[in-house]
Amino acid sequence: MMEYDASYKTLFSHPEMVADLLRGFVPDPWVAQVDFSTLELVGGSYVSDDLRTREDDLVWRMRLRDEWVYVYLLLEFQSTVDPFMAVRLMTYLGLLYQDLIRRRDLAPGLRLPPVVPLVLYNGMARWQVALDIAELVWTGPVGLSIYRPQLRYLLIDEGALGEDALPATRNLAAALFRLEHSRQPEDVRRVVESLIQWLAAPEQTSLRRAFTVWLGRVLLPARLPGMKVPEVAELKEVRSMLAERVIEWTKDWKQQGIEAGRQEGLQMGLQEGLQMGRQEGLGGMRENVFTVLEVRFGATPLRIRESLERIGDLAKLKQLHRQAILAASLEEFAQVLATEGNGHRDN
Repeated sequence: MMEYDASYKTLFSHPEMVADLLRGFVPDPWVAQVDFSTLELVGGSYVSDDLRTREDDLVWRMRLRDEWVYVYLLLEFQSTVDPFMAVRLMTYLGLLYQDLIRRRDLAPGLRLPPVVPLVLYNGMARWQVALDIAELVWTGPVGLSIYRPQLRYLLIDEGALGEDALPATRNLAAALFRLEHSRQPEDVRRVVESLIQWLAAPEQTSLRRAFTVWLGRVLLPARLPGMKVPEVAELKEVRSMLAERVIEWTKDWKQQGIEAGRQEGLQMGLQEGLQMGRQEGLGGMRENVFTVLEVRFGATPLRIRESLERIGDLAKLKQLHRQAILAASLEEFAQVLATEGNGHRDN
């Protein structure tokens, strides 16, 4: 997870990634007024009065007309949703404002500049918690509600973005999300081909390298557990590696339950003794989920089997089949099952 976090932070330490993230996934009208050529990464470590530090975030600023706007980009890599994220962001925002006051980096009239807190989340469970701290604070008796704090953050939940929500034109952030959604080596190859064209200029060497490192050290090892992925230094080497090993790796992705079916349901290509999942019906899809869990994590606990048996919604079972494929552990799958499986029971 540390490798994942570090490589993701490296990607979004490049202004091109942040610009495409805002252009492609933030629908607010102020984005159209931003001069993206002024994007500037500012210090991301803020020291509060009790000397605690926060160093895992990225803070960018950019010109909006004649004023600076700050975008507090929090890259959120938790496997579970944090219901009190708004409280954390209020704390981080306070530290940022304290730092700006100390440096007298203020807007005209000694005012603090606007800040957009942005949470980029790529966990498996959907983000369904409060986006404003006001929703977390009890209003109390009459007259106390005026003191309730307000701070709203902007959420980009990668897992909730379908293909139709990803920009079809050149967009580096969308390319990253497509890679994360990939289920076959051919999916990865197509995106890599685009990145090779988009990042061909010499001044884009650093970003091209960041994508290469993320592919070779994070994405491909996650898709091919137990296999040694050769070290690569350039995206063209990734393309060549995929071309050379596409048949072998497609077979292995099937064995790990990672290849999605093309039509209805999701089929698995597990070999030697594993039964092919039936395409239709609740029973077939439920068996698909059981098989993936057993192949990846061993015997499935009775509590998980019983929870799955109670789910009578085919679409929900398909979603849980995908979660079984992608979960990092059986415990993570159980958390998703507890969150998303509620309310879908057989009658």
